Amino acid sequence: MKTDVIIVGGGHNGLVCAAYLAAQGKKVVVLERRPIVGGAAVTEEFHPGFRNSLASYTVSLLHPEVIRDLRLHQHGLRIVERPFANFLPQADGRYFKLGGSLSATQQEVAKFSPRDAERLPAYYAMLDRSVALLREMLTRTPPAVAQHARLADWWAGLDLAQRVKKLDDPTRRDLLDLFTRSAGDLLDGWFESDPLKAALGWDSVVGNFASPYSPGSAYVLLHHVFGEVNGKPGAWGHAIGGMGAVTQAMARECEARGVSLLTDAEVSQIQVHQGQVQGVTLSDGRTFTAPCVVGNVAPPLLYGKLIEAQHLPEDFRQRLAHYKSGSASFRLNVALSELPDFTCLPGTQAQPHHGAGILFAPHLAYMERAYFDARSHEHTPGWSREPIVELNIASVLDDTLAPARQHVASIFCQHFDPALRETWATHKTAAADSVLNVIERYAPNFKRSILGLQILSPWDLEQTLGLVNGDIFHGALQLNQLWAARPVLGYGNYRSPIRGLYLCGSGAHPGGGVTGLPGRNAAREILRGW
Repeated sequence: MKTDVIIVGGGHNGLVCAAYLAAQGKKVVVLERRPIVGGAAVTEEFHPGFRNSLASYTVSLLHPEVIRDLRLHQHGLRIVERPFANFLPQADGRYFKLGGSLSATQQEVAKFSPRDAERLPAYYAMLDRSVALLREMLTRTPPAVAQHARLADWWAGLDLAQRVKKLDDPTRRDLLDLFTRSAGDLLDGWFESDPLKAALGWDSVVGNFASPYSPGSAYVLLHHVFGEVNGKPGAWGHAIGGMGAVTQAMARECEARGVSLLTDAEVSQIQVHQGQVQGVTLSDGRTFTAPCVVGNVAPPLLYGKLIEAQHLPEDFRQRLAHYKSGSASFRLNVALSELPDFTCLPGTQAQPHHGAGILFAPHLAYMERAYFDARSHEHTPGWSREPIVELNIASVLDDTLAPARQHVASIFCQHFDPALRETWATHKTAAADSVLNVIERYAPNFKRSILGLQILSPWDLEQTLGLVNGDIFHGALQLNQLWAARPVLGYGNYRSPIRGLYLCGSGAHPGGGVTGLPGRNAAREILRGW
């Protein structure tokens, strides 16, 4: 079959890229190895009568221009906000709520530190100043900082330099801190209360196999505050119908624009001849030819498995060999007969805190201990005895996911060493029990309310969804893998060493999360190069 563009991988960025290309008259085929498009953002039944988002589970980073351009609301997407961002039960019987209005958060913070409550607006203002510049960078193509840079690349670098130069000195210093310092050091410099620092510091370890005191973790924190829900910056929400509602709306727009979406279509090799991409071969022997192939898979898969090494420069292969991928994430989907009955805030009837992101990590030291515990393998084969746990009960906001008066929960956890690879099959039940024990400590009815359980270790995430080492971001968000260096320096502009081969997944700028921006930005560059 001959076409204009082949997109390898039907995750959300591949769908976004396909839709933008088709809108400009290109004939596009999307090849997805699973029976359904959507990648990690799909909704599936995991227990009879219970559906949930398989891996991705919450909405904030999805860019408003992608929502508008792909007419996602017209295709049925509806996003509802959480009552507030996070709920943190405390071991001493107290609790902390983050989010809602600023004044409401300050009142919560004041229970632990009046000083921190006074400082909180200044902290948010600091983040807002930094985010203002970085939001602009999200939608721009990074320059190809290498010997083959084009004039446009030099102009892009100069434009960014001018923008940074216009910032005042405090904002430039804040940006430097956010890109280089640890989240723990940053937060310790601002605040004294453990619950507040834990709630804010959680974002620094999401999908990041590191301590909150690891240099560079402050940027991971920053990466999670770019978003918005229904026009409200910084808010978090839930897609009615689960994350599959996002990608199914994208798929409907793709089909309306003439995109061919083929499932059960696993690409085994990308064909290259004399430095130019030719097409792809599927595992069942079918072939597709096109002058343009776009990888919506993790860089280690694209360049390490789908392309023969002889077609890539030695320097490029060496750089990819050191590409860091492995977020130490662990996912559970749980069917519940009733809501958690928290000791600090009792009741199994739905209350606002049940609809928030419920975080079990009382302080930054707990998070750091969880990291070193998983890395050391001293007490367990490769996971934390007391892991960092976030519980989201989507059915509190969305009654389409579970039978009446019953519930589904997403449990997202750190830290679980991806280096265990296939041996996770023998350990994941014990690891899941360590997660449930953490929740049970604060909600004693939790374990007995479980009707069904789906466990996804880092190995499961790789085998099912192609997330190498379970990395939810297609590669670590660290300074040498960001912007013009994502995935490697010289190829941050969505191109590759092979003519006609592009990258549009989370391994490209601006990185992971359900944003749609790598797909949107890559489509723009593909059209420029056409």
